[in-house]
Order: sequence, then structure tokens, then C-alpha cells
Amino acid sequence: MPSPLISVVLPAYDQQKQLAECLDSLLAQSFRDFEVILVADRSPETPADLADAYAARHPQVSALRLNAAVGVGVSRDAGAARATGEYLLFLDADHLLPRDGLRSLADRLEQTGPVDVLLFGHTRRHGGRDWPGGAEAVLAEAGPEVTGPAARPELLGAPALIWDRLLRRDFWQGRALAFPDGRYEEIPAVHRAMLTAGRIAVLPRACVQLRRRETVHPAGSPGSSQFDIFDQYERSFALLDEVAARQPELEAVRDALFTRMVRHYLFVFDLAGCVARAERPQFFHRAAEHHRRFQPAGHRRPGGREGVKFSLLAGGAYPAFEMAKLSHIAKGTLTGSARRRASA
Repeated sequence: MPSPLISVVLPAYDQQKQLAECLDSLLAQSFRDFEVILVADRSPETPADLADAYAARHPQVSALRLNAAVGVGVSRDAGAARATGEYLLFLDADHLLPRDGLRSLADRLEQTGPVDVLLFGHTRRHGGRDWPGGAEAVLAEAGPEVTGPAARPELLGAPALIWDRLLRRDFWQGRALAFPDGRYEEIPAVHRAMLTAGRIAVLPRACVQLRRRETVHPAGSPGSSQFDIFDQYERSFALLDEVAARQPELEAVRDALFTRMVRHYLFVFDLAGCVARAERPQFFHRAAEHHRRFQPAGHRRPGGREGVKFSLLAGGAYPAFEMAKLSHIAKGTLTGSARRRASA
């Protein structure tokens, strides 16, 4: 049997009971040249019976059972090793695809020919509303040309998500790409793929929707924590140092990667329920240390309120940062109250 164009690697980690909807959206695709590798580890959140049931009913789905609770990263690695498709697509249970999502990716590949990475758009459904993905503006401006990372450094400024890009399987294996332990395991895997890719293409169309009911990052390997994010960016910058020593033109991506890192730290720090109150000072000071250590020469901070946050983080001013946040919340509350009185 010929290999499919796309292998979808899907860990059966189903904390929010959304896996069946994800699978149904895949099986309803108008494009049929794909397989689904459904990876079921021994985590309590993994419905192994559901995985087996879909594999028994649908020839395009195969269930891969793992004999331990290993987390999302190891499950993805195991699924990628089992895959036979030309391209890998890593999804999670809280994803939905429009009926023509895979068709759009296949059509773009027909235009570009073989690429190492095809980066595409996504949307997020939260609070009953759909929101554009964090890379929307970058994708819209990227243009149709196939390129490399040095020519499009802004692509390294996009959120490091593994599920909004196709990766050629031979490229994945040839670069020995894999997910490290811990949470935020996508970060170094995505950055290694982007920094070592020879041919990168973009599709400025949303092909996946994220429906994460909780905005915190899903569980990584056993014993992981929110503080793993610092180790993951350490890996990314160590890789950049390594590849830029051989290819000096890749220094062009350093500023975009730095800005992405700081934005990510600030997002996690601000996100309710992500960093425990008692750990907030430690998290902030770890982020500030990385800001000082990895800031490139000539870096220009963003404008507006985001730039103020960058400045406070750069100075390690934790009390001032928290005070500024409280002042902003209070201002928003007062503004909202005034609007309600005016409309009463």
C-alpha cells in the first residue's frame, strides 16, 4: 500500500473530553490521503478504549499503546516513529479541522513542491468567541515564496506551536528532531525545525481551531512544571548559537526569537492559574535573568503597554510590575463602571 501524504500524530490525552470530536473532524475531511496515529499512554486522562474503538472502525486510524504514563512529548515521538506519511501533522485532542483543512495543505504543497516546514494559520475558540492565532499577521505578510529562516526571521517570532505546521518526515528523522521532557516541549522542537530547515513555506489560512477550555498548557512528562519553559528557551538559544556559528546569516533571527521568548514569559506570568502566587517572584526573576542574558545588541522594545512590561522585566522590577498590573486592572474597572453609569 502506498504511503499517505500526511500522518496525523494524535496523543489520546483527553482531559477535557474532546478527543472524539477531534477524530470525527479528521475522518470527515474531504482530502483522504492521510493516516491517524492515535497514541495511548497509561495516563489517567487517556481513554484507551476510545482509541481502540476508533482504530477498529476506521482503517485510517491505528492505535499505538504505550506501557507507561509518559506525557505528550514522548507520545508524539512514538507516533512519529510509527508514521509512514510524507509529512507529519501533530495535533491534540482539543483541535478541530474544517472539512477542507487537509485539502488546503495538500493544495499548497502542490504549489510549492517538497518543503521541510509548511506553516499555516489557526484560530482559537475561547469564551464562546473565535480569536485569530498569534501568527496571523506574520503569515499574512510572508508572501508565497518558499524561503529559509534567514530570509524570513519574523517567522521565528511566531508562537512555537507544533500543531500549526506540517513537517516533512524525512526532514524530521534526518535532523533527529524530538520533544524533550517537561512542559512547553514544543519550543525547542519547533525552533530546531525552523532553524535547520532549508525550505519553508507559508499558508495564510486557518486550518486548525484550538478549543482549549483551560488556557494553561496541557500536561507534559511526569514531574513537569511551568518553570520548564526556561529550560526550553535555554535549549533554543543554545541551538541558535550553534547553527549561527556555522551559518552567520542566521544571526538575523535572534531578535525575533528574543521577542518571542519575552512575550511568552509575560503571557504565562499574566495568565490566571498558570503560576502559583507563591512562585510569582521566582518566575519573574528567572524571566528577567533571561531577558538580560539573551537580549541582542540593538534590540528595540515594542511600543505601548507591552513595551512598559518589557522595560519592567528588563529591570527585574517585580513590585513595580505587579503594581502596574493592579493599576491597569483598576483603571479598566473604573472605565467599565463609568460606561455602565453613562448607559444607565
